[in-house]
Amino acid sequence: MKRVLMVAYHFPPLAGTSGVQRTLRFVQHLPRLGWQPIVVTATAHSYDRVNADLDREIPPETIVRRAFALDTARHLALGGRYFGFMARPDRWVSWKFDAMRQAMHAVRRLKADALWSTYPIATAHVIGAALHRRTGLPWVADFRDPMAQDGYPADPATYRQFVAIEKAATDHAASCIFTTPGAARTYRERYPAAAARISVIENGYDEESFVAAEAGLHRTEDRSERPTTLLHSGIVYPGERDPAPLFEALGRLARRGAIQAGRLAIRFRAAVHDDLLRDLTREHRLEPFIDICAPVDYIEALREMMKVDGLLAMQGAGCNDQIPAKVYEYLRAGRPVLGLTDPTGDTAALLRRAGLDAIARLDSADEIEALLPRFIEEVRAGSARKPDPTAVVQASRRSRAEALARVLDGLPQPAATRALAGA
Repeated sequence: MKRVLMVAYHFPPLAGTSGVQRTLRFVQHLPRLGWQPIVVTATAHSYDRVNADLDREIPPETIVRRAFALDTARHLALGGRYFGFMARPDRWVSWKFDAMRQAMHAVRRLKADALWSTYPIATAHVIGAALHRRTGLPWVADFRDPMAQDGYPADPATYRQFVAIEKAATDHAASCIFTTPGAARTYRERYPAAAARISVIENGYDEESFVAAEAGLHRTEDRSERPTTLLHSGIVYPGERDPAPLFEALGRLARRGAIQAGRLAIRFRAAVHDDLLRDLTREHRLEPFIDICAPVDYIEALREMMKVDGLLAMQGAGCNDQIPAKVYEYLRAGRPVLGLTDPTGDTAALLRRAGLDAIARLDSADEIEALLPRFIEEVRAGSARKPDPTAVVQASRRSRAEALARVLDGLPQPAATRALAGA
């Protein structure tokens, strides 16, 4: 069996980010496809939030090397302040030093056949590029989302570093992978010489986790004595997923009696920006309609998606080349989905491929106001569209791992074995 060295900051026991799921599920599924992962990740104390239960999902045969890492903002700041260079290209830049040591030791001892690094922690690609230079092993750069974008990162020095990192990847990686067609198209246009090496492996859902969630599922379809509940599960970003137009639309509907207290509940689970949601709730007098709920463990979060009446997806037009990873779990949950997103973006395209057409622009209170009552009535009547089963199967993490294995199988032979010779 061949071995792939995987550089990933997001890995168990880190909790609260979809990036953990992408790497973890690759690690679970790749061995049956002929690739044994060796994971170089960070020490757990560098994570904001951990869940030890996630560690149990790492296959016991997986070799995991945890490199010393500090979060500049939490561990190195004085009075909440730190020098900018200490957080470039990101707050975990300290990770690269021990990660390189651990990775080189693993390459020499375990004879890796390929390298894989994954963004959005940019330091992972810094490590991947350095390992490629030192070992000659073929490198797969898993960008997932675009790096340098208009106005992001806001700090000019960090922006320049992001450009340099993505240029190094597109120049030297044997394969550059993105999670959406729009992101891949953007990078083919930005780096035409690398166009043939740019491909798409979307995010997905983990079937085994849903099976575990279904084991404890008790769902009733009787809505006569309870409110119709729509769930947004995950982070609400003030910019990229600005909920203000939704709240404005709900306020209008409540004032004219189109929605009634006790008949509708909008639940936000693990939104992070709870204060923003509370402020909007008070501003539009929506206390009877809005539930702001704390995070729960991953399996319970999946179970909740399957129990509610409908699911709420939000993605702003500024992120048309990105798809919230949670949407793939929404598809597997099998409930109707209300998509508040730009109809021309990749999120809307994914929903339409799954047969879901309840879509309104996130930044248009008028469109949301027009669509929401109709969607609610269809949910109550049992006529709202649910995800197409064929599209659901295609979105599984197992299917995505098969796509990654095909990329790894097609890599060129290592150009050199400098690390193995002790360089």
